[in-house]
Amino acid sequence: MLNWAPDELRRHGYAAVDALVEHCARMRDEPIRNIEPLDQLEAAFGQPPPEEGRPFEEVLGETTTRLLPNTMHVNHPRFFGFVPGPSNPTGAIAEMLASGFNVFAGTWMGGGAATVVERALLRWLASEIGLPDQAGGVMVSGGSHANLTALIVARETHPVGRNAEATVYFSDQTHSASERALRVLGFRPEQLRKLPSDSLGRIDLASLQGAIGCDAAPFCVIVNAGTTSTGAVDDLPAIAGLCRERGLWLHADAAFGGAAVLSSRGKLALRGLEECDSVALDPHKWLFQPFDIGCVLLREEHLLADVFRIIPAYMNDVYRLNSEINFCDRGLELTRPFRALKLWMSLQHFGVAAFRAAIERGFQLAELAESRLRRNPAWQILTPAQMGVVTFRWHGDEALQKRLVDGMMASGYALLTSTIVSGRTALRLCPINPRTTDEEMNETIARLESLALQE
Repeated sequence: MLNWAPDELRRHGYAAVDALVEHCARMRDEPIRNIEPLDQLEAAFGQPPPEEGRPFEEVLGETTTRLLPNTMHVNHPRFFGFVPGPSNPTGAIAEMLASGFNVFAGTWMGGGAATVVERALLRWLASEIGLPDQAGGVMVSGGSHANLTALIVARETHPVGRNAEATVYFSDQTHSASERALRVLGFRPEQLRKLPSDSLGRIDLASLQGAIGCDAAPFCVIVNAGTTSTGAVDDLPAIAGLCRERGLWLHADAAFGGAAVLSSRGKLALRGLEECDSVALDPHKWLFQPFDIGCVLLREEHLLADVFRIIPAYMNDVYRLNSEINFCDRGLELTRPFRALKLWMSLQHFGVAAFRAAIERGFQLAELAESRLRRNPAWQILTPAQMGVVTFRWHGDEALQKRLVDGMMASGYALLTSTIVSGRTALRLCPINPRTTDEEMNETIARLESLALQE
């Protein structure tokens, strides 16, 4: 019941792999986003499941020819919007294996080698950042989950965290995930200080110092290590010094930019990240993994278990076998997938050097885009290339910038998104896919110029 014979599994599995290979092979020639109207998709996929099943070949065919094409291909080499998810084929195969073996990675009893792999990768990431030997963490679904986990630990372990007046400081460029996490944790609006940023998107240090000096119970500063809008990195060394002096918890949202420590330029840009008490980082962004895999790293690894460990009677056997390496003790999830396998297999197969080069390629592509844009005086650079992001606009009104985004999206050739920089609508390119060519970047900008000249 609910099973296949081995030959069926082999046949259907090969068919699914063939469909994936075909998708990857032709992706460059496919539109990035070509989604049918909602009513058509509701008619096709919005109905209750059938009481009686149908042949797998039919289900797979519908999935690969209709359902999946009606999604945005964030691993397309010309997807430059938001933060791309370039992924990699080794990670995709690893995801299939983790799901096929249905690994339970919540405990040593269930996960065994899976828990060892996850702990080793987390300690390696902490070491690359420069965190001390006692650092460690837990893998989670992504940045939202990672930021929430870190802020829970901060609230529960910092002496001011439970104070009714405990105040948190962050910039107007901080990702909404942190603000949402604070809301979930019950922080009131009057406990939050959203501070201005400078022209590059970095928190204004004088405003931060002034706000901390005025409050009765300063608690936590959230710094950005690669903002979504502009790729900005806050002045981490200065803020770390301020937090040490005043006794504040320092949390870094490095969900996007943190992986850049693997490259020489990223390491320099992220100097000071090693001083943080907690760091959120997403391998499904600049470490090129399939969704989902994020992680949170703690300067003091034991704080996770100090906060989250609960041992009910039905878990006694788990802790009798091993009480040290149960990842269910380190966060909100008891049932949790083997997220680490895709990162481990990818690193084992390609090697760390290949990842360092792929990250460096993102820096180069953003700089190439900026250089190409500066050749036409009709473009205004709002923020130069930093951490793989460049923002700019065509001379003209706000509505024109949005029409350029829509026009490029409608063309299917490339996808970029807009943001707000210094109060103005900006076009934004985030070209961190290492498979993007120089020619594709130049052609994208040429097509944007053609669209602008048609206005």
